[in-house]
Amino acid sequence: MAKVDHAAPIAAKDQSGGPGGGLRRDVGLIGLMWASVGSIIGSGWLFGAEKAVVVAGPAAIISWVIGAVAIVLLALVHAELGGMFPVAGGTARYPHYAFGGLAGMSFGWFSWLQAATVAPIEVEAMIGYAKHWQWAEGLQRANGTLTTSGIVVAVVLMAVFVAVNFLGVRVLAHTNSAATWWKIAVPLAAIFIIAIGNFHMGNFTSEGFAPFGAKGVLAAISSSGIIFALLGFEQAIQLAGESRNPKRDLPRATLGSVAIGSVIYILLQVVFIVALPHSSFAHGWGKLDFPGISGPWAGLATVVGLGWLGFVLYADAIISPGGTGLIYTTATSRISYGLAKNGYAPKVFAKTDSRGVPWFGLVISFVTGVICFLPFPSWQELVSFITSASVLMYAGAPLAYGVFADRLPHHERPYRLPFGKVISPLSFVVANLIIFWSGWDTLWRLGFAILIGYVLLGSYAWYAIRKNLPDAPRLDFKAAQWLPPYLAGLGVISYLSTFGGDGTIPLWWDILVVAVFSLGIYYWAKATASKPEAIERSIDEVVVTDAPAH
Repeated sequence: MAKVDHAAPIAAKDQSGGPGGGLRRDVGLIGLMWASVGSIIGSGWLFGAEKAVVVAGPAAIISWVIGAVAIVLLALVHAELGGMFPVAGGTARYPHYAFGGLAGMSFGWFSWLQAATVAPIEVEAMIGYAKHWQWAEGLQRANGTLTTSGIVVAVVLMAVFVAVNFLGVRVLAHTNSAATWWKIAVPLAAIFIIAIGNFHMGNFTSEGFAPFGAKGVLAAISSSGIIFALLGFEQAIQLAGESRNPKRDLPRATLGSVAIGSVIYILLQVVFIVALPHSSFAHGWGKLDFPGISGPWAGLATVVGLGWLGFVLYADAIISPGGTGLIYTTATSRISYGLAKNGYAPKVFAKTDSRGVPWFGLVISFVTGVICFLPFPSWQELVSFITSASVLMYAGAPLAYGVFADRLPHHERPYRLPFGKVISPLSFVVANLIIFWSGWDTLWRLGFAILIGYVLLGSYAWYAIRKNLPDAPRLDFKAAQWLPPYLAGLGVISYLSTFGGDGTIPLWWDILVVAVFSLGIYYWAKATASKPEAIERSIDEVVVTDAPAH
């Protein structure tokens, strides 16, 4: 996952590229698809295969397939919405249109939350592979948690990301094409080179195909980096306003990028399983071990006698996560910039220095990243958190889709999703299942982070409304009345489940409960959404929230 700009709610009255618009429609199918592929194939591949097989065994392949199907359902909904509203940061903007300011503020916070935790994830990935060098051996414990010196190094790396952003990273932000070639070439090379002469089909069954059962298969989807790796498809949606032919190209680019990413990741998982020497998992898949070697893919390459490839992978483990961390540090400050411009956050977040850098947003992104190292010290725990935050953000799209289908039936749709009224609630159910499978241990932390957001943004909104500030947000509580029960309900179900909870609701029944609960929320939200005239007003508003130059 890399270089996805989840810009904050950013609206424009006309982005068609015509006389009243500022965007040029000159991006073709390949440009759209490459943007999404570059976002999907990122640092997640360095650990995804190993983490998944530890949680699910060889059945992790099934986890990848389920994850791909889930992402396709979410991508389909985004494809139609992206064509309807070709605005930057649409993922966070759709709920604002459909449910007003309270929902807009909430999903804007979810967007910021997931973006702010990506840079710490990339730091964890860099440190995890750096253990290959002797000087870095004491940075990380055997269970993946950071030592005191590891936390110090992590903080320094976060500071470097912020420092470079203060200097400006304009060139880095425009090197997506070259970076994508690198991101695709390295994992493909690893797949084919390692597979030659190291293909042991017996690995699939020697210690059990699904040693941890269905629970392991489902848990791997959220907790081991599968959804984290596949997210990024919406980069094409973010470019909808610049697509030459959105009706034809958006669905192709969105689904095509998910297909390419899924095939590469599934191949990586297959090769990782079949190439392992039996001694590395002889004591069970849950105790996978590369003695004295850091980094699963580099470790595997070294074990099978491909030391030179291991060196390339160690280099990639610095280059890819480092570039992604830089971009997401930028994205985090842009999201807070946009939140301020839309009246959801204090104006200090919109202040820029002489280089156009939103300096306060960068400082806060650094502080947030450092905090992430404390409750989430290992890469896998951070991935669980970011997966939940990301999917919670994306869950707003199916809800908004249902509202627009009812309230705006005649609105222009360059791409119309077949069976949309069935796929939309289904994708909302799937999104909530992904969040649910992250487990209670992750979700209570996510809930705490959400409460912090409501305290911070809610306090400012109350202040802005009380002082009658000109850009004070319009918080529509009636249209968003379903939101608190939705968030609290997911938490309660998680607490009662077998996924880190007390086990009151047994496996399979908990999935049914989540599905029924999700459908109830979906149709409740649809029934209480903003009226058509309020939706049209939100769409037509001109809010000057251009992202600062870098």
